[in-house]
Amino acid sequence: MANTASAKKRNRQNITHRARNRWRLTSMRTAIKDLHEKILHGSNDETDAALRETCAIIDKSAQKGVIHANNAARTKSRLSKRVKAKKAGA
Repeated sequence: MANTASAKKRNRQNITHRARNRWRLTSMRTAIKDLHEKILHGSNDETDAALRETCAIIDKSAQKGVIHANNAARTKSRLSKRVKAKKAGA
């Protein structure tokens, strides 16, 4: 348990930041799942739009420090590769 005022404030900040990071991470994962669904069942235009939205969310998560920048780049690369494969196959 925190004793000093600064430690109590730090605990409050940690709770707020943890909740915000969790929200960003879940929204990012949801966007990725929606993109996978569009890749399987959507048209090429829908897939392109979903890829742009998902990449923006991933970039924002990396910018805020929720995920590492290399993790964001790797994820975006894999997603764009799947979208390109869908276009080539269709």
